[in-house]
Amino acid sequence: MAEPTSTEARPTRAYVIHPDLGHARVRRRTPEHALAEAVALAHALPGIEIVGQEVARLRSPDAGRLFGKGKLAEIGERLSAEEAELVLVDGPVTPVQQRNLEKAWDVKLLDRTGLILEIFADRARTREGVLQVELAALSYQRTRLVRAWTHLERQRGGLGFVGGPGETQIEADRRAIDEQMTRLRRQLERVVRTRTLHRAARARVPYPIVALVGYTNAGKSTLFNRLTGADVMAKDMLFATLDPTMRAVRLPDAGAGAPGRKIILSDTVGFISDLPTELVAAFRATLEEVLAADLILHVRDISHPETEEQAEDVAEILGSLGVDEDVDLIEVWNKIDALSADTRAALRRTDARTQGVQAVSALSGEGLDDLIAAIDAHLAQALDEPREAAVVTLEFADGRRRAWLHEAGVVEREEAGEDGLVLHLRWTARQKAGFEALDQPTD
Repeated sequence: MAEPTSTEARPTRAYVIHPDLGHARVRRRTPEHALAEAVALAHALPGIEIVGQEVARLRSPDAGRLFGKGKLAEIGERLSAEEAELVLVDGPVTPVQQRNLEKAWDVKLLDRTGLILEIFADRARTREGVLQVELAALSYQRTRLVRAWTHLERQRGGLGFVGGPGETQIEADRRAIDEQMTRLRRQLERVVRTRTLHRAARARVPYPIVALVGYTNAGKSTLFNRLTGADVMAKDMLFATLDPTMRAVRLPDAGAGAPGRKIILSDTVGFISDLPTELVAAFRATLEEVLAADLILHVRDISHPETEEQAEDVAEILGSLGVDEDVDLIEVWNKIDALSADTRAALRRTDARTQGVQAVSALSGEGLDDLIAAIDAHLAQALDEPREAAVVTLEFADGRRRAWLHEAGVVEREEAGEDGLVLHLRWTARQKAGFEALDQPTD
């Protein structure tokens, strides 16, 4: 048999529709900005070419086809003219509506949840991330058995909703999906146990955790790279970072020759409005670092026209994750480099900073010194860590514990004694507990 002709090099022609239900649903965003975000989501999926976009205003959604007869025909004509192969609907679409629209327009269709799941599947890299995405996708697919779920047999990202092996329609019953979900949950439990062990190991080096959260594309990864010198993927793209990344970083000198505070900085997945409930549940383990954080940095794209609405979405998701409203938090107004000089100066005035806000540019570095100082001040106040003097004697061969003390920055001086090295320390109760935990078993 002749080999089938590959079409992987040709992008899928996609048309983006944002249904505006008007009074039927209260939205914080304007339909135009919601459409722009939907288009940005579509651009985040590889192999997609956007050939058209529109806001479709609806008085009320049709139960069977979402759109009324006239609007259905009107959109169908545009899809035909643009030779669209895929329609991305920025909102929920029921399985019945999806089947009827695909038949009427002769295209494939993804709703907002399906698109976000597809992006997550393409981006997830860690074992936990891959398992969580597959579990969320199966939960979504359970009510859509008319769709293919061949991604379970694939070696790399992508759920098969768009092109490729997904063209083969495999009918699977609920029992098969439930069995697969059970297997995934078991695998995920093992991965989560491993993360718990890692978290326990970090507790032995008890540095405070500072978690970066924020709306997707707010610049969290760029800020993370600035502060840590790491090389986390940072692009002007929605969901550029999915898997959690943690790095230890020492803040600059605290003054008077004392070493700066050492912290663990955590970069997390970006939030988005109308995040699929399947993903909120599936990524809860990934976001546990936020729940355990001593300080949260809420990174906002202050140049975005709907930055306030984005901040409200982040606050809602944090609340759904169980983050207390009174948690210690600094708002980081990022991307001030995109603003005028006068606006930047106004944002960086002292009176703005006293309200728990730090205006910075992670791209240029402007304002980062003030942000670092604020982080240190918040941690000092929140942790209430007075330092006390202590003297510890170590055997000359005990390099492991000596290295730990120097790494923790608690050694003021050391000298050789008759029985070993005598170290004069100034440390916190947390650091003392971490040092004592070094002698405890690791499992």
